[in-house]
Amino acid sequence: MRFSAVLTFVCCLVTPVALTVISGCNSATNSEAPPVSTDPALSESVTEPVEEGTTETVEVAVPEVPKQQTATFGAGCFWCVEAVFEQLKSVENVRSGYTGGTAETASYYVVSEGTTGHAEVIQFEFDPSVISYQELLEVFWTSHDPTTLNRQGADRGTQYRSAIFYHSDEQRDLALAYKKRLNDEKAFGDPVVTEIVPFDKFYTAEGDHQDYFALNGTAPYCQRVIRPKIEKVRKVFADKLK
Repeated sequence: MRFSAVLTFVCCLVTPVALTVISGCNSATNSEAPPVSTDPALSESVTEPVEEGTTETVEVAVPEVPKQQTATFGAGCFWCVEAVFEQLKSVENVRSGYTGGTAETASYYVVSEGTTGHAEVIQFEFDPSVISYQELLEVFWTSHDPTTLNRQGADRGTQYRSAIFYHSDEQRDLALAYKKRLNDEKAFGDPVVTEIVPFDKFYTAEGDHQDYFALNGTAPYCQRVIRPKIEKVRKVFADKLK
């Protein structure tokens, strides 16, 4: 929950016309996460020649085609995070929802009370041969403030925490190594407090929280809060856009 001098606001106010204050979603730091280097492409296999007159079969190594992977990120209001990642190439099926809690179910109004342990997150699929998990981490840490514990601007509560819910040991190791590098280099000045924990269960948010910016782009909240984040990502990561 967030509070103003007269009215109490929730990050994702259902009636955007009534919004007159800027939420924590506009609190992305001006700092940028240091870029990461991706692994070089796999070299092509070479077929060994077979001696003439023989019937020997030679097996040729074929590089494994990367499969779709899933990523789950929390960075404050999921309206903002969804709009940011929907721009990226090969990122598909972006959906807002809740994870990381102890309650057996989750809904927007229950999670907004901050008592279930759930975080507002987005989850999506991506092709690692087009955009790597390291690159997604770079966008993640650049597009919000990862130094404020359980808070993004005026949005306060564990539901707005900076969090990475990894789906594999590889994702865990990449996230931990990147976070360590950010803190070692003091990239944001203050320590990065992003939570890095295993993914458990995802609860899809209600329909009016899906594709919010795409459907309500002219609303004051979208123009004042979400659009600046989108424009920043478009400027910094132009080569990663669809």
